Amino acid sequence: MTRDATDATVQRLVAVLERIESLLPARASTDFASSPAFRWRKRRHLGIEQGQLQAVMRPALMAFDDLKHIEQQKDVIRQNTERFVRGLPANNVLLTGARGTGKSSLIRACLHAFSAQGLRLIEVDKRDLIDIADIVDQVAAHTERFIVFCDDLSFEANEAGYKELKAALDGSIAGAADNVLIYASSNRRHLMPEMMRDNLDTRYDEDGEIHPTEAVEERVSLSERFGLWLSFYPFRQDDYLDIVAHWLARFGVAQSDVAQARTEALQFALQRGSRSGRVALQFARHWAGTKQLSDGGASR
Repeated sequence: MTRDATDATVQRLVAVLERIESLLPARASTDFASSPAFRWRKRRHLGIEQGQLQAVMRPALMAFDDLKHIEQQKDVIRQNTERFVRGLPANNVLLTGARGTGKSSLIRACLHAFSAQGLRLIEVDKRDLIDIADIVDQVAAHTERFIVFCDDLSFEANEAGYKELKAALDGSIAGAADNVLIYASSNRRHLMPEMMRDNLDTRYDEDGEIHPTEAVEERVSLSERFGLWLSFYPFRQDDYLDIVAHWLARFGVAQSDVAQARTEALQFALQRGSRSGRVALQFARHWAGTKQLSDGGASR
């Protein structure tokens, strides 16, 4: 193919791409006063995926006072978030540990406490972390302070997204936006799997990894790029019952009736194999609703 023919082909391809781009919907500017919380959502147009920020009209917020028996974790993340909204140095945060102990609820509590001071939350699914640089670019010029939140974060080997997250946390040639932090929760501290075969299958033939320990280090280094680690542990029985009592009171159950729920609360937890804060809230909803119905509570 001659150079002139190649140039003509390139020009035709450019024209086709420009035509396709003109058919795509324009990316609307986001009104960050419309809601304190947003989601990153993908839409497919003409076979091309386009991401956009979508306001959450009814965010599920949580007050710090409703989170019990995680006082040290509350203090650390509240102080870090307050420094952030005040424009002071603050860290990205990784919350890890037992399920149902308040990791994601703490993030919602931060939004509840500081949204009036300009804090905004952007929830991103882990499969969309490949777009994190685009998300940061969209919000970097705004005056609000943004927490990009990914819940239940973990990656399988060779899964897309973790390299982009590593770069966003620390390691990209582009400087981090000073109005963006990343908060992530996970049930495990090492966000990439560590396989026994990484050690057992070490070979030194033509297909083997010459430096296998470096390959392992590369996979487990992601969690080390978060400046703050907060660990969460299973609740003791008394802690669980205290959380149940708190939520029953929140749902309008008289203090004199709370003691009646103790045995059922323990049975409820036993059936689910967990004495977590999430299970405590679920039981409190069940017990309070059942009692209020039997007492002739008004329907909505």
